[in-house]
Amino acid sequence: MTSIYRSVHEIPASFGPSVAAIGNFDGVHLGHQEILSAVVAEARALGAQAVAITFDPHPDRFLRPAEAPELLTPMNERLRLLGFTGIDAVLLLPFDAALASMPAREFVRSILAEKLRLRGLHEGGNFRFGRRAEAGVAELKEFGAEFGFALHVHAPVHVHGLEVSSSAIRERVAAGDMTRARWMLGRPFQVCSTQVRGRGIGTRLVVPTVNLANYDGQLPAFGVYFTRLKVGGRRFQAVTNVGNRPTFGEASFAIESYILDFEPVEMDEQTPVQLEFLLRLRGERKWPSPEALKAQIGRDVAKAKRYFRLAR
Repeated sequence: MTSIYRSVHEIPASFGPSVAAIGNFDGVHLGHQEILSAVVAEARALGAQAVAITFDPHPDRFLRPAEAPELLTPMNERLRLLGFTGIDAVLLLPFDAALASMPAREFVRSILAEKLRLRGLHEGGNFRFGRRAEAGVAELKEFGAEFGFALHVHAPVHVHGLEVSSSAIRERVAAGDMTRARWMLGRPFQVCSTQVRGRGIGTRLVVPTVNLANYDGQLPAFGVYFTRLKVGGRRFQAVTNVGNRPTFGEASFAIESYILDFEPVEMDEQTPVQLEFLLRLRGERKWPSPEALKAQIGRDVAKAKRYFRLAR
């Protein structure tokens, strides 16, 4: 089981030696997975602890909130995905004014060398850290020589000719390109949320429609998607509309999923819901009448059933 330390003060005095990677790890995509796999392999060879060092909130949300990206994975989901990589521990550092102003050398000395007893560090070539992002891999090599750890710099991962990065995946998701997003993530893009409040559903889902609660992470482009809905230990096939539902007049944003293979399931407003986006069927449009929309939904459902039948 992966240990989670939410500040340097939670790290046991006896911790280490360690091998680590530092990053935001948004999405825990194939590039992150390759680096963390190398961390785990070196740690096992050395008899050390494999550690992922990350931040909450994302540094851009603290430093440049107006320009901060929508995130691919909320923190709880990111920690869950990091646990699947085989690492032994996550150091989740609160990103605040003190950390933002910490010089790079002080970060290395006080956290990496003293707290984690670092022996190996794995990073991408564009990694930067410290006050005003003052240091990169060149400085890290010098710090490694000073404090006794080896630096391993990893080249970008490419899949189907695409360079894998969190920003590239956000772009693909924002464009509704779920296929390329899946290539880079190594799994379908998903939204983790709960059911919208105030629907009076009690403790049981008895209708085949689920509306997700407000979500502040990255969302796909408006449109209709083939999806899988995970809820209450079950996984359902679904058709999901992301958008403002313009056919019904005043814009009203919703993420609404119609379950194809529905059966009642235990669920309340706190039940976690995971919605996987598999393929974009079409964009959202305003239909001339609710009847026309209903007919289109029927066609969408027929295409979705064929999609899932062929996928089997």
